[in-house]
Amino acid sequence: MRVANWTPDRLHDLEGRLYVVTGGNSGIGLEAAKKLARRNADVIIASRNEAKSRAAADALAPLGAGRKSTLRLDLADLSSVHGAAADLRGRTVKIDGLINNAGVMQTPRRLTKDGFELQFGTNHLGHFLWTALLFDLVEAVGGRVVTVSSIAHKYGRLRFDDLMLSARYDPTVAYCQSKFANLVFAMELARRLKAAASPAMSVACHPGYANTNLQSAGPGALLAIAYRFSNAIFAQSADQGAIPTVLAAAGDEAVSGGYYGPTGLFGLGGPVGDADVLPRAREEHIGKRLWAESERLVDRKWLM
Repeated sequence: MRVANWTPDRLHDLEGRLYVVTGGNSGIGLEAAKKLARRNADVIIASRNEAKSRAAADALAPLGAGRKSTLRLDLADLSSVHGAAADLRGRTVKIDGLINNAGVMQTPRRLTKDGFELQFGTNHLGHFLWTALLFDLVEAVGGRVVTVSSIAHKYGRLRFDDLMLSARYDPTVAYCQSKFANLVFAMELARRLKAAASPAMSVACHPGYANTNLQSAGPGALLAIAYRFSNAIFAQSADQGAIPTVLAAAGDEAVSGGYYGPTGLFGLGGPVGDADVLPRAREEHIGKRLWAESERLVDRKWLM
């Protein structure tokens, strides 16, 4: 089913449904959480910054009748991912939408606590483990795993001989690789769910070019200055950028294996619908290899 010109007013009442949003303390994640909360969803903000998470939950409090709460999660630390998943499992027996939104962009070379390149480790590996640890709670209610990718995936590829870019690091190359990995993961998960006849769904999306703190918090000084100018000219608001996430998480029109985002010029903005996928992101052999490498790196096998 083709999707075009989708807007959040198409959502049904989400009372009783639980959505967990990584990085929901700001930007796209927070705006998506607001839209879900307005439809009476229960929302958990999962973030490493507890103060910002509490502020986000406070902002959500007057919106809708659902419960709002927070969860400490640092995707750049696998022990934190395990701990947060255990905490969440103690609170609920089901998740209607696991929204994998958090990310870092174009950072100088840094490593996660477990020694992974920061962007690949946070944007992909942390979410891969997070999803593995909580997947049964999603499957229990035929829920959705939502992976937020980027138009930058079109410039990415997986360097399986050096996924951590140890030989030659470039912040933009690393970011594009991580966003390509996000989309490859989403497509591979959709294939595995179909093969297992699972009621769960894997849905991907991208926000287009949205004005968020990603452009200032991660990039070095020169890139941050460049973004200050390009944001003023090209960027849409975080509120607009969050619409594809809401479609992927709760829209009746979304399908497993779908990819949604702005459909205007170059996917930067415009009406939300089916987005273009780089063909190699759908290649099964790439998906299988990324899955196997991810399982090895985070030491967790699932959906064999």
